[in-house]
Amino acid sequence: MPGNPHSALPLIGVKVIDFGQYMAGPAVAMILADLGATVVHVDPPGGPLWTTPANATLNRNKLIVQIDLKTAEGLEQARDLIEEADIVIESFRPGVMARLGLDFQQLREARPELITLSIPGFASNDELRRDWRAFESVIAANSGVFTDMGLNRVLMGVNPSFSPLPLASAYGTMLAASAVVLALQARERTGLGDQVEVPLVAAVMEGLSYNSIKIEDYPERYKTQREQEIERRRIEGLPMNLSYDELQELLDPFYRSYKCKDGRQFYVVCPSHKSHAKRCLKTLGIYDELVEEGLREEEDTYRPVSEWASDVSLGVYPLPKFWADKIAARMKEVFITRTAKEWERIFGRGKFPGAPQRWLQEWIHDDHAETAGLMIEVEDPEFGTMTQPGPMVWLEESGEEMLEPQPRRWVSFETALRRLTAIETKLPRVRAKNARDGWLQGVRILDLCNVIAGPHSVAYLARFGAEVIKLDPSKPFYDCWNTVIFGMSHMRGKRSVLTDISAPEGREIFVKLVKSADVIVWNATDRQVRAMGLDAQGLRALNPEAIFCQLDCFGGVRPGPRTNYLGYDDLVQATTGIMLRFGGEMDTPEEHAHVGTIDVMCGFGGSLGIAAALYQKLKTGRVGRPRTSLAALSGLAQMPFCYDYERRGLFDEPAGRECNGFDDLARFYYTSSGSYVLLSAYESDVERIDKVAGLEGFAEVVKEGRAAFLANAFIGAEAGDWVNRLQKCGVAAAVCENLDTIRAYHSRPADGTPGTDRGSYSFSVYEDHPSGHVVTQLDPYAIRPVRGKIYALEPAQQYGASTREVLCELGYDEAAIDAMIESGAVSERWSREYLPS
Repeated sequence: MPGNPHSALPLIGVKVIDFGQYMAGPAVAMILADLGATVVHVDPPGGPLWTTPANATLNRNKLIVQIDLKTAEGLEQARDLIEEADIVIESFRPGVMARLGLDFQQLREARPELITLSIPGFASNDELRRDWRAFESVIAANSGVFTDMGLNRVLMGVNPSFSPLPLASAYGTMLAASAVVLALQARERTGLGDQVEVPLVAAVMEGLSYNSIKIEDYPERYKTQREQEIERRRIEGLPMNLSYDELQELLDPFYRSYKCKDGRQFYVVCPSHKSHAKRCLKTLGIYDELVEEGLREEEDTYRPVSEWASDVSLGVYPLPKFWADKIAARMKEVFITRTAKEWERIFGRGKFPGAPQRWLQEWIHDDHAETAGLMIEVEDPEFGTMTQPGPMVWLEESGEEMLEPQPRRWVSFETALRRLTAIETKLPRVRAKNARDGWLQGVRILDLCNVIAGPHSVAYLARFGAEVIKLDPSKPFYDCWNTVIFGMSHMRGKRSVLTDISAPEGREIFVKLVKSADVIVWNATDRQVRAMGLDAQGLRALNPEAIFCQLDCFGGVRPGPRTNYLGYDDLVQATTGIMLRFGGEMDTPEEHAHVGTIDVMCGFGGSLGIAAALYQKLKTGRVGRPRTSLAALSGLAQMPFCYDYERRGLFDEPAGRECNGFDDLARFYYTSSGSYVLLSAYESDVERIDKVAGLEGFAEVVKEGRAAFLANAFIGAEAGDWVNRLQKCGVAAAVCENLDTIRAYHSRPADGTPGTDRGSYSFSVYEDHPSGHVVTQLDPYAIRPVRGKIYALEPAQQYGASTREVLCELGYDEAAIDAMIESGAVSERWSREYLPS
């Protein structure tokens, strides 16, 4: 139980005051409470601003008090609570807390050890939008989330495209939670706290960083059939009007859903890996016949395509259309012979990724989710026995304690204050010699990860001054679409080493790197971790002081039936209902549009676990093993509707291609400029809407006539004009922007700064990128501390570029390195070209 002095949880003894409303602020405090912190949540006298059963999850393990900050008595009570706190959280517009009399800068001047966290919608240094009402969908619309939302929706002509996933709040939660715990562990060295801002708009942009990157002269080999079709239609002036069934025929056979014997769709995700596609075809019994028909496997797919012996290589994404069509046709014939459940077990045991499409309601009551602790039961005072998402992040040695959280509890101010004062605060002495610019300066991280979630977790930590060495095999397991393209984002700020750890020399290098690291990160299953000798016992023999962080697909606090199944972001979308909600029906599942939807979220979760383990080690000397998983973070991505209880209504959140919002007050409307405006209003906003120029008389319109009234009105002016009018009257709205436009307006030549001073959007253009291409990328700018330093990250170097340098540091001489290169034990590159053509 949080507050229990005998607890093994890493944040035991940490005291948090949570002024947050809606999702992000309370979710950060929920995660801190799950990890052992004592949290007092403050609501206004009328209760939370967002009335939802999700509050039962967001406020578990918390004491709730109601305080009127607009009164002298309430302000004094808030100050008394803050006086006892280590961390204070708020999620209002910039300046609101100061106007109420709780100025974070002044609070920290009085108590330099205090850590404050602000999570506004738009950045405080965004002069244009900082005072906007910024609900979740407003941030999403203004940040390009709904426009050009994936290749599928573009080709079907659904543009913009609405999604109810609270991406900005989910990314913001993980970024902000990791930031405050990183600041907390830094305080253990220095005695000094920090004042941190994490704008939700910057958080969602970081979450979509794999979608906003621009690579000029992008080689044709990486363009999928869908991308080629979009390009063709734009050049020829053809409409984007493909049907769902027509679209399916443009998908890669190893990246699509297949109908099974029971009528359920089964999602296969086996592209890019050297072995997964082959294992899949062999298991389906069609590999040999396809090879006889000419299917080939190129020995080295990192050579230019022009040098290949054939136009196809199994295990490379995307496949050419001829082979994609041929393989998909055979796979359809096989999948219909078994049920989706049978295929799930076959794929899981065969060590290649695939999963049945399930609805969220099914996932909430799934055997694996329950057994693994990914879904837990809480006895809530309002809803009774309630199923909620389990821990998002945990440490192996204390995770079991997190599976039985205390329900939220309303208490008096006096009770809350007594709870806080009963916990003794032990602060380190302020020591100038331990003051460091970056929160992680002096920390060395060994990155063993692949694809997105794991390597992104470590790339995120590099901005705080951590030294990162990325270790990959001397010959790649994944194709260059997966490694090099994604790596342009998650290899920033890292040194790359290539070695074959199955060779004796390579294993020796691996052991030396493990012994030199403070933190080791790997996205792998339990089975893989044991085989590598990095389980608790094995790592203790190599480096007892190292923190090992593990990320995987389906893992939870406890082992479950699918714990060791391989998987990616897309499979978790399928398993937890995201794809069926987005597509609308079992027969029309669609992957949620953005690359890394949950991957990046999970990466930030890994960083939070590392931060908690670093803090615990500094505080107690205990070396922990942080963990998280894609499946665990799916609960955060679906927080507004991821729960169940006996009298719960239908699972009827917005779904499908035809959905354009939540209701007539919160949806897209077409304007005279040819673009859409996103209105985000509640019933309480009706009188405000009535005062908007051009919308007079709205308050008198019957509910059934609101959509027609607004549609007719909005077509009379441009989208930007409507946003100005609505926001001026206190009504939340935004233009549905697109990522290309945002990037074009907010890019500058790379100048060695992280972009934290540039408002809500910030990109850098690398004219001299190591790839030889001009590359435009989002800056590492979402975390904005006052005391700690954020470092601009160096562009991603070519894989293997630091092999020789790092081996020299490990004590190898040039002759030994040359011999290992000759034998294949190490390598200095995977390809002649950075981005193989």
